[in-house]
Amino acid sequence: MIRKLILAGAMLAAITSCKMENPFLTESKAPYGAPEFDKIKTEHYMPAFEAAIAEAKADIDAITSNQEAPTFENTIEAMEFAGQTLNKVAGVFYNVMEAHTNDEMQAIAEEIAPKMTEYSMYVSLNAPLFERVKAVYEKKDSLGLEKDQMTLLENSYKGFVRGGANLPEDKKAEYGKLSEELSLATLQFGKNVLAATNAYTMHLTDSADLAGLPDFVKAMAAETAKEKELEGWAFTLQAPSYVPFMQYSTKRNLREQMWKAYNTRAIGGENDNTEVVKKIAELRIKIANILGYETWADYVLEERMAKSRETVNNFIMQLLEPSIPFAKKDVADVYAYAKKNGFEGKEIMPWDFNFWSERYKEAEYSLNAEELKPYFRLENCIDAVFSLANRLYGLEFKELDNVPVYHEDVKVYEVTDAATGKYMALFYADFFPRASKRGGAWMTGFRDQSIRDGVEYRPFINIVCNFTKPTADTPSLITHDEFITFLHEFGHALHGILAEGRYPSLTGTGVARDFVELPSQILENWGYEPEYLQSFAKHYQTGEPIPAEMIEKIVKAKNYLAGYGQVRQLHFGYLDMNWHTLKAVPEMSTVDFEQKTLAPYVVLPAVEGTGFSNSFSHIFSGGYSAGYYSYKWAEVLEADAFSKFKEDGIFNPETAKSFRENILSKGGMEDEAVIYRNFRGHDPQPEALMQKLGLVKK
Repeated sequence: MIRKLILAGAMLAAITSCKMENPFLTESKAPYGAPEFDKIKTEHYMPAFEAAIAEAKADIDAITSNQEAPTFENTIEAMEFAGQTLNKVAGVFYNVMEAHTNDEMQAIAEEIAPKMTEYSMYVSLNAPLFERVKAVYEKKDSLGLEKDQMTLLENSYKGFVRGGANLPEDKKAEYGKLSEELSLATLQFGKNVLAATNAYTMHLTDSADLAGLPDFVKAMAAETAKEKELEGWAFTLQAPSYVPFMQYSTKRNLREQMWKAYNTRAIGGENDNTEVVKKIAELRIKIANILGYETWADYVLEERMAKSRETVNNFIMQLLEPSIPFAKKDVADVYAYAKKNGFEGKEIMPWDFNFWSERYKEAEYSLNAEELKPYFRLENCIDAVFSLANRLYGLEFKELDNVPVYHEDVKVYEVTDAATGKYMALFYADFFPRASKRGGAWMTGFRDQSIRDGVEYRPFINIVCNFTKPTADTPSLITHDEFITFLHEFGHALHGILAEGRYPSLTGTGVARDFVELPSQILENWGYEPEYLQSFAKHYQTGEPIPAEMIEKIVKAKNYLAGYGQVRQLHFGYLDMNWHTLKAVPEMSTVDFEQKTLAPYVVLPAVEGTGFSNSFSHIFSGGYSAGYYSYKWAEVLEADAFSKFKEDGIFNPETAKSFRENILSKGGMEDEAVIYRNFRGHDPQPEALMQKLGLVKK
């Protein structure tokens, strides 16, 4: 007993000392209590994690040592709000690691992974804690709980069962060990993808090799070369460099080189993910089996709208099989156009497709992405997106210059409700690529919305993108596709900004994975509405509004290659499900497994030695394992939901109010199927999406 008191005193002294100098462990003095990025240094993370984990364990111990009978308040609610400091530290660290990492942060991530897993096990395998939760759960119907409280109670109980609380002691230890290994393996996967992406540069010194490239692409490549201290031009595998090169370069051999570099990332070499992928798949099978599930997909989908792998596989096939003929026709049309215009290949290869499909699009719709870009200056697009949020949901955005940021490119905005004047959130926007940022675009949060002890804490929401950077001569001009990406991520942001509720695990994006894409994907629709585009798309030099005929072309071209695009997206979902319905990991390579899986459904030639499993971050280091189908699932939801806006008017205040109250503000307070029906009045059907994309037989 004395020894324990001495150790506890020493730990408290260490934490107190740490708090004196660590910005994570003291109250933030930044506006609204925002993270103090101006004070946070890399060396603060590890001691902050360690102190926060100790504090979080103490919170859990306080619940289990409570001599009073278990109640919703002293057990379920107390557990929901345990570990607030740990949430703060992790909320900053893991988000910054994705957006602005370095070697030290990656090393910390590896070092902290087992500690975080051990804390997770400390909670999920805590027998006294589970007994208290179980005691409350068994009398749930007599407690008079409100909807969100009942949902939190049910989620808490299921979380313990799904986290191994009912396992015998030897299996609990094995489960903990496997979970720690899985955490480290997913970290290694992401680290390898980033390193493999950054390792490749196509360095060109002959201007003849730039044939076909627009001026903005050449200017960006010159800037990249300068940053890398190279002469000439440098092209990377970052999207703003890679995508336009593949679309515009007339040098087929260089397109092939770039495509193969992109599609062999983390396949072989020092950043090889082959064995990492297999290890992740194997660990997930073992964890699922220990918990009583046949496959990882069975375990994951139990908590999704879809509920089962049979439902998901049927859903994918319900869309994939009728889409294949349309996809093959898309490829045949592009090939026929290419042949007519000088292409001499016997078949169109993957590195040809983007180039020739872009030319065909220009010819068929007279639509050139380069001609559109001057009308989509990033600053105007930001104003337009904020204006849309104002018109639909009454939100106002004011840029702040006194809130610290983790990189100089990041902008911060104060968000308020115009009708009430209520402060709603801080909104962070990080738009440009850099070597320290992973590819793609995503929304995160540094803090979720919640109400604790009668005090409301509003969220800190962040979107991260990789848009075309400004050059010395030109502002940031984004493509229409990039603008659609902006709308998509901003839709996620609105889900967080408009959150209303008590419990952070149930507010904002705290919903089923196959529901979470609805707010993001529905917002994309406005990017094709003439009334909206005319309100802001103006030439950055002349100020002239975008011509009506250009908008008409954008709308007309919306479903260009819809069949091909749908099949490509379903390929990702189908491959994901095949990796996660395995009962044993095959001996074949990841590339062979992928090509065998997709062979019946390919519409472009497979290229030996290439694949995307080894860089498929969504499912091997993100949160979409057995869940990539969610994008298409949510597309069905949004196609049906947006038809309501189309019927009533795309800016109809009552429809927008209903969507805000029933979808965006509701979070996961009740079953998502019920939440959707409350807005739309009926269940969605896949036919809504097929109709929207024009993938129906005439």
